[in-house]
Amino acid sequence: MSANELRFPENFVWGAATAAYQIEGAARADGRGDSIWDTFSRTPGKVFQGHTGDVACDHYHRYADDVALMAGLGLQAYRFSIAWPRIQPDGTGPVNPRGLDFYDKLVDELGNRGIDPVVTLYHWDLPQTLQDRGGWTNRDTAEHFADYALAVHARLGDRVRTWTTLNEPWCSAYLGYGNGVHAPGEQDAGAAFAAVHHLLLGHGLAARALRAAGVQTLGVTVNPADVQPADPQSEADLAAVRLVDGLHNRIFLDPLTGGGYPADVLEHIARHVEPTFVQDGDEKIIAAPIDLLGINYYSPTYVAGKPGGAGGSAYPGTAGVVEFLPPVGPLTEMGWMIEPAGLTRLLERIATDYPGLPLMITENGGAFPDKTGTEGPDGTGWVADTDRVAYLDGHLRAVHEAIARGVDVRGYLVWSLLDNFEWAEGYRKRFGIVHVDYLTQRRTPKESARWYREVIARNGL
Repeated sequence: MSANELRFPENFVWGAATAAYQIEGAARADGRGDSIWDTFSRTPGKVFQGHTGDVACDHYHRYADDVALMAGLGLQAYRFSIAWPRIQPDGTGPVNPRGLDFYDKLVDELGNRGIDPVVTLYHWDLPQTLQDRGGWTNRDTAEHFADYALAVHARLGDRVRTWTTLNEPWCSAYLGYGNGVHAPGEQDAGAAFAAVHHLLLGHGLAARALRAAGVQTLGVTVNPADVQPADPQSEADLAAVRLVDGLHNRIFLDPLTGGGYPADVLEHIARHVEPTFVQDGDEKIIAAPIDLLGINYYSPTYVAGKPGGAGGSAYPGTAGVVEFLPPVGPLTEMGWMIEPAGLTRLLERIATDYPGLPLMITENGGAFPDKTGTEGPDGTGWVADTDRVAYLDGHLRAVHEAIARGVDVRGYLVWSLLDNFEWAEGYRKRFGIVHVDYLTQRRTPKESARWYREVIARNGL
């Protein structure tokens, strides 16, 4: 190994991630019910140019080819989510066997290719019928989620070793119920905080049920923010950091790891809504032991304490006291600041504040414009995405640095395997290491896919 080469731990896991609504399509196939994203994306003005996930990447019908593509890249793990409306079209009641059949075949195909399935039970596609009853503001939804989790495990548990309950509950609560830029599109601070709690309660109930059913590796995925002060010497800026950190990080990580809700966060919530939704015993349920914490990271967050500050629409109660600094270049196509060092800081912070918890990077990637051509070296066309290669290289080096400093990081899953439906941005932003022509559904590995294949093969950079 040369001096400028980096190697990852021997059992480090390399993979890629996707989400059901973003890639599956087949929105009305085989008894699938509507989700809140079906409703939201079909509502004029909610998603870029009225794009929907009705067809997406048609992975529902093309999964075998997609798994073959994964094998060709040398992926060792594939993180995908289960569409709750496929399993229980109304969110409760009888299980739809045709919905489970799809995931049954997918898991078998992965197994045949030597790829470890990593299941996410909830990646934002709540059945619309449950939303009609209040969605995540309704405590019953947490109970229904645990029932759904057991139904999925009953079919797949003999072949799936790693289970995660939720993906990014921060987004589900604050973007879905707080500022309304994601489904279901509500704008109510009190509803957002109720959703935070019921999402965490749903995690705890599902974790307890899955553990009783025999799950050995159980986790949850969050998108913690690396919150930094504009001026580290400013008391006002440090106070802004603490407020934003409480709303983004500690409100989830503290109760998940047994510390309960932080007192300052509960005090902040009480300014918006009386937290009667937190009942005796809930925090104990939320603290159900986990074996793995998934970390999704894309960009850092810089804040300043400023009277009259604009605040952030996804952070209730920050208006008038916090100013979120605009990102400085270089930026991704999403307008997100590129700072790999933020990932190192974040991983070290979590390892320090929540020790003994193994971590996995369950999402990391960037949206960039791709340069396409028709005469590639293998005759199948080519897609150049040098910016994405640089982004991934920088962030993998940041992960390696965290490991070198003693952080227990078990693996890295790139976001995303395929270009896909990017939520409110529709199809105009591409995160994939594999290009998807949405008219023909043709898949073309990009330069980043070829690069990633080499990284995996040598277990390093």
